[in-house]
Amino acid sequence: MTSVAVVMEILPRRLYRVKLENESVVVVHPAGAAVRNFERVRPGDRVEVELSPHDPGRGRLVKLLEG
Repeated sequence: MTSVAVVMEILPRRLYRVKLENESVVVVHPAGAAVRNFERVRPGDRVEVELSPHDPGRGRLVKLLEG
């Protein structure tokens, strides 16, 4: 399940704390093209995340959204 989120803070070891549209806070790591094609993610950026089916507090950063 993918969702749009806003980056709240950058954590060590390439982790990010993001806030989802439903106000939930999730810790995500970059995956796929975000790892291969380094994209700088900063607090306030809008991103698309894929939530883990096993742990709703974790997920993967799928892509950086424009605007």
